[in-house]
Parts: sequence; structure tokens; C-alpha cells
Amino acid sequence: MEEVDFIPGTTRLVEDHDRAATSHLKKHGDIILSPQPTNSPNDPLNWSLPRRCWHAALLCFVTALTAATSNDAGSAQDGMNADLGITYNAMNTGAGVLFIGIGYFTLLISPAAWLYGRRITFLICIFLGAMGAIWFARVQNTEDSIWNQLFVGASEACAEANVQLSLSEVFYSHQRGAVLGVYVLSTSIGTYLGPLIGGFVADRIGWRWIGWLSVIISLGTVVVLFFTLEETIFDRSAYDVGTIDGVHQTGDTPHPHHSENEKTADLNKSHSSSAVPAESSVEKKKTYWQRIQLITLAPNVVGTGFKQYISRLIHTLRVFTFPAVLYSGLQWGAQDAWLTFYLTLEESNWFGPPWNYSDVGTGLMNIPTLIGAVIGCFWGGWFSDLFVAWYAKRFRKGIREAEDRLWMMYPCAIISPVGMLLFGIGTAYGWNWPVPYVGLGFIGFGWGCAGDLSMAYLMDAYPEMVLEGMVGVAVVNNTLACLFTFTASIWLGGGVDSVRNCMIEIAVLDFVFVMLTVPMMLYGKKCRRWTLKRYEEFVRIRDTL
Repeated sequence: MEEVDFIPGTTRLVEDHDRAATSHLKKHGDIILSPQPTNSPNDPLNWSLPRRCWHAALLCFVTALTAATSNDAGSAQDGMNADLGITYNAMNTGAGVLFIGIGYFTLLISPAAWLYGRRITFLICIFLGAMGAIWFARVQNTEDSIWNQLFVGASEACAEANVQLSLSEVFYSHQRGAVLGVYVLSTSIGTYLGPLIGGFVADRIGWRWIGWLSVIISLGTVVVLFFTLEETIFDRSAYDVGTIDGVHQTGDTPHPHHSENEKTADLNKSHSSSAVPAESSVEKKKTYWQRIQLITLAPNVVGTGFKQYISRLIHTLRVFTFPAVLYSGLQWGAQDAWLTFYLTLEESNWFGPPWNYSDVGTGLMNIPTLIGAVIGCFWGGWFSDLFVAWYAKRFRKGIREAEDRLWMMYPCAIISPVGMLLFGIGTAYGWNWPVPYVGLGFIGFGWGCAGDLSMAYLMDAYPEMVLEGMVGVAVVNNTLACLFTFTASIWLGGGVDSVRNCMIEIAVLDFVFVMLTVPMMLYGKKCRRWTLKRYEEFVRIRDTL
């Protein structure tokens, strides 16, 4: 039997006939389910399809809402400038503060999801968003226009890591690409339709109503989440099921009654040996009020959990030593950074001749970008799942490597930079709208698939580190976007040559960032093997804090 080195990110996706005959693993068709579901009625993996779909729909709505409120301030810029004399540079500073709020509040709130449950983090973030929207609607001076964005950014923090964590708890790893595709699509809808809706609101009933409508929707969302969003925290380690991901094997002969995949990973041995497998006993299904209680304490919380909170917060900083976290953060962060440039061009250049667009007109320019993003999400999501399954069967005898998904990144390396060139050069020289709009569609494709594929890769590579990995991505992503936000207006300048040259340079940078996929594919497994003990130690320490 061929020896397979099972490390995190290397799993058996499909079993051959001989293994399937002796395997006790649960499957969907010929696909091995990972993680393995338990027989517990409280296991989120055992929820009915409508129940899982409703949960996913709520999380996607939260994602779209927070993305929209984080990007609608630009629609109020002209009104704030005319009514209050607030400069565009001050509003640009507010955008930088927004990114700081998103990235670093994601880090600050991350321990709460483990200690107090997932639900409370969503409710806190949406409530903070409502506070920021009230402040935005009541802006009186420059300081108001800048610092309300800190609260608005904090509201999106729940959609930067906790949404992915909760989705990963109700869907299997072979569905990960499609699930993340829907997540990125939700982000795209909010990102691109937020300014469009904001433009209509500002044009029809006044720019302050952008904030008031956000308040109304946010508070309504808090009510819906409180009564219908179920807690997904579930201690899978206390149940007697086989582990697939993270198994390090070297032997040629598996146990006669179990396949290789059923051997338990070392990183799961750190859990208390006193945990009683609930598979052997009758477990009661939680009541409705238990499933929606505000706080679900982790079993190991001591007192208020404050010391554990701080310890976990410091411990989370270790994720920045994993190359896959930095790679994923750079891919998603680059797309956020480029967003600042082409939205700035839309808002500053297309108001004047030869286009003479209104606020609504510039908002409508996000439609082709959204169309491209939908196609990109399909490519990097559902289609990437099919590709990974096909590749494992065709070339690896049923074994899936995390890096296999990255083959899907290469079209993005061409399509997205070409979009930057078409839109940037077309804007600089005043081309008629069709070619620049095609460029925006290409840019949207890159937005839709780059983040999806890179985050799915990270979750494949380190499946027990989803929340912390996404936190690392959020910090890298938003720090990078913040830095580019402060330079966008200066870099773009105001003349034809400066706009053209800037967008050519952005296109080159876009190509370079995406092509970091090449070393990741070549050395990704070596990095996973190199970080194996660090990963196991990370999970062991986290689960004992």
C-alpha cells in the first residue's frame, strides 16, 4: 500500500473500493464527510437542510448589510461637503479609520466566540453598527465624519471571521468553496450595491437618511438575529467519531477494522480523557430557548472568563507565523486596496466631462463590477469544489491536497489586471462607457474569486484554526487596505498621465500579488509540514485556555 503523509490539509476525499469495504466513515456518495458528523441531535451538521439554509441566509444578510454600511459613506460625500464644508481628504481619512475598525475589532472580539458563543458576537457588532449609523446621520463637523466610521467598521468585524467559522460548523469541507463563494458574493452585493442605494437615498431624500436607514435596518436585524439565529458552538471532541484532517501517518498497514482516516489526530488528544462520548448515550435535543440563549459559555470558562479572554487574545497573535494566513490576507487585502482606487476614480472623474454622471450614475457603475463578482464567486466557489474533487480522483487516487484549489487562481492573474488597464486607461482618456465597464466587470471577477479561493485554501490547510486564521486574514487585509487608502488620492493625482500611470502600476501589482500563488503551490505542503507541530501546539494551548 502506498504511503501517504497525512498532515493538516492533506486528506482522503474519496476512498477506493478496498478501503470503502472496511471503512466506517460516513460519506455522501463517494465523498468522505469532513468533519465526521456525530449522532447528537444538537450537532449543527445534523440540522435539516431548511434549518441550515436559514442559518446561512442570516449570516449572508449580516455580511451584505455590514459591507453595505461600510461602503455607503462615499454617497454622502458631496452632501457633507456642500452642507458642512467637510473636505474630501477628511472623508478619505474616515475610510482609513473604517479599515482599522474592521481589522482590529475582528482581533479584539475573536476570543468571545470561543468563550461566550457565536451569537453574542453578531449581536454586539450589529448594535455597534447602529450606533455608528446614528453618529453618521447626526454628523456636524470633520471629527464626527471620521470617528463614526470606527463604529461602522467594528460592525463589519463579525463578518470578517465569525461568519466563516459559523458557516464551517454547519457545512462540510467538500462544500467549503461553494459556501465561501456565497459569503464573498454577499460581501460583493453589499460592497457594490451599498453605494448605489446610498446614491439613490442621497439624491431623493437627503444624505443624512443614509445613516437613518442603516439604523432602522440594523436594529431590525438585531431583533431577527436574537430570535432566529441559533448557536452553532459544539464540542465535537467529546464524541467518538473518526478524525480525517490533521492525521500524520507513516505506517503501511491500517487497523484491520478501520481505514487510515479513522485514526485520531494528535491535536485531538489534548482534550480531557474524562469526556464521555455522547454516541453511547441518549442525548436530549436542546429546547428553542436554549438554542437562542444570549450567551453559551464554553465548558472551561472560569468566573467571567476575563483572564482567559486576554490569554486567548494574545495567543491568537501566533497565527501571523503561518505562511498560509499571510498569503490569504495579502490576496483579500489586495482586492480591498484596489477597490479604493477604482471607486475613487468613479467618484472623482466620472462626474465631469465627457460623462457628467450624477451620484446615481456613479452608483450604477457598480452593476458591471457586481456581475463580474457573481461570475468570480461561481468560479472560485462551487466550480472550485468540483475541480478539487475531480483532481483528487484523477491525479491523486482520492487524496486531496489543500494547494489543489489554487489552480483556480491563475485566470484571475490575467483577467483582473486587464480590467484595471481597461478601466484606468479608459477613464484617463475619456473613452466611451462600454470598454471601461467591461474593465469593471473583469475587476469584479478578481474580487469575487481571489478572496474566496485564498480563504478556502487557508481553511483547507488548517481546519482546526478557522476563526484565528480568518482573524489573521482580516488584520492583514484591512491593514493593507488602510495603507493604500491614504495614498490613493495622492497616487491617482488629477491629470491624464497620473491616472493612466497609476492604474498601470496597480495592474502590475495586482498580477504580482496573485502570482504569489506560484510559490504557495510549490512550497505550500512543505510549509504545512514545517508548521505541523506549531499548529498542533496552537490548537492544544487554545483548547486548554
